[in-house]
Amino acid sequence: MGLVLAAAMAAGPTHAEPPPVDAAAPSTDDPARRARTALTIGGRKVTVGEIEERMASIPPFQLATFGASRDEVVRAYVDQVLVRDLVLAAGAESSGLANRLPAKELLRRARSTATLRTIRGRYPSAAAIPMDDVQKYYDDNRSRFDSPERINLWRILCKTNDEATQVLEAARKEPTIAKYNELARDHSIDKATNMRGGNLGFVGPDGVSNEAGVKVDPALVKAAEGVKDGELVPTIVPEAGAFAVVWRRGTVPANRRTVEEATAQIRAALFRERTESAEKKLIDELKAKNVKEVNAGLLGIIELRPFDAGLSPRR
Repeated sequence: MGLVLAAAMAAGPTHAEPPPVDAAAPSTDDPARRARTALTIGGRKVTVGEIEERMASIPPFQLATFGASRDEVVRAYVDQVLVRDLVLAAGAESSGLANRLPAKELLRRARSTATLRTIRGRYPSAAAIPMDDVQKYYDDNRSRFDSPERINLWRILCKTNDEATQVLEAARKEPTIAKYNELARDHSIDKATNMRGGNLGFVGPDGVSNEAGVKVDPALVKAAEGVKDGELVPTIVPEAGAFAVVWRRGTVPANRRTVEEATAQIRAALFRERTESAEKKLIDELKAKNVKEVNAGLLGIIELRPFDAGLSPRR
């Protein structure tokens, strides 16, 4: 309370005239009523309309905490929230707080965030994106909504056909994960997968796996299509000058999503793309207009505090 009183003294006289309250909900189509000054703090005047707009953004359940009637709610909000905020803001102005770090940086960040929020507010919601736009996006990006069947392949890649044949016979005699892992460690020349039983991940018809960077000969997938999950491919599969023993471990079925099923996802993606495009356009325009000079050489002499250069959050 001492801080509030000190700020109030620095801000100058404070005067509050309760906004007009009657039994009915206040009318919003009376400009004269909304223009009346309900609160004066220093040189700052707050009108009835401004208070109404502030309170309109507060959820009803939160407003109910201020009182049981509209009169109580309005008076408590003005006294507990509005007067306090404006008095402290006036005190900050009189002490020049806005020109000192870190307050200066926080104000700059707040203005930046408000600018972006305004840009986003100019665009309709995702639900308002026309169905024609949704259909075009769906047609242009069918691969995102139609995924083929993928087979989980475990493969032991051997140098010779004879070695691969011996490995296949050993795997048939003891068709366990432990045995297959042992065979892969001892015989597979694919050092990227031999320590994990030759697991290639779930591979599509084109040989591309869901494992990052893994792509194999589509012939492996074709061969595995002839057996059931859990079965070994009965023949050796040639692969890039080597010979593969293939075990089909499981399957993810093909997925086909209709445009109706994907509409919500597409609208969200389009809304995000359009909003980000508008933000980038504004930022590029403001940079071209306002950024005069960046001295890259001086950036090299900036000192950061030790340990993690201040990048970790404060504890």
